[in-house]
Amino acid sequence: MANLKEIRNRISSVSSTMQITSAMKMVSAAKLKRAQDAITAMRPYAEKLTELIQNLSGSLTGDAAGKYSEQREVNKVLIVALASNRGLCGAFNSNVLKQVKTIAAQYKSDNVAVFAIGKKAYESLSKTEHVIANRSDIYDNLTFDNVAEIAESLTNMFLTGAYDKIVIVYNQFVNAATQVVVEEQFLPLAPIESADVVATELDYIYEPSKEEIVTTLIPKSLKTQLYKAIRDSYASEHGARMTAMHKATDNAKDLRDQLKLTYNKARQAAITNEILEIVGGAEALNN
Repeated sequence: MANLKEIRNRISSVSSTMQITSAMKMVSAAKLKRAQDAITAMRPYAEKLTELIQNLSGSLTGDAAGKYSEQREVNKVLIVALASNRGLCGAFNSNVLKQVKTIAAQYKSDNVAVFAIGKKAYESLSKTEHVIANRSDIYDNLTFDNVAEIAESLTNMFLTGAYDKIVIVYNQFVNAATQVVVEEQFLPLAPIESADVVATELDYIYEPSKEEIVTTLIPKSLKTQLYKAIRDSYASEHGARMTAMHKATDNAKDLRDQLKLTYNKARQAAITNEILEIVGGAEALNN
């Protein structure tokens, strides 16, 4: 009977775990819907704005775009790692951390720094990499204005020469079950082919001049790019957590069913043994 009690305790424990994972799945599903709507609506605008700015800066030769698109010798690299503040989301965080370490391995350790956004990124990377800042508080109030402050800080680091290249590593949202780790260049602005520039010049009429547009829109475009990346990562986090909790719930259900079957078998065996003992005792008395 002690064995039966142990199995009952395990069944109760697994059932409690299943209730928790099921609740977490529903919470993530609700948050995912809002996050998915936000990134789906924002992505076309952000991508088109980035494309326009790249074409404009690529077609200019003056100082207006030079400070943002200047291709320097890469001596100092800053990696912006976007992770989450919480776990229980499968391989969401580990994939980003693995990609950050892969990029860092391409350069000398003294030439690479990390700007962490998310507690999981800071806690892990601070042990092996040089982390200059941690902005895990951004998820407490994820607004464009708060992200714009981070983008301005990153831009100033590049313009002052503190870093020659800034890249963003994050999970791009595809659907609830699929997130793709992306390495996206933040600064300098990614160069484009000259043929593309000529083709784009035929499609746009600029008012005011291209130089004024570039100096005004590039900072806004960089803020939008970072905001889109964080929104992508935020939606991917909830998608990954919903999927992970769904699988955990299914596994807990299977384990609970197996334990119930084991419990019933053990209980049946115990009852059979008791019946055999009673029958054996009755036979002994008769003899």
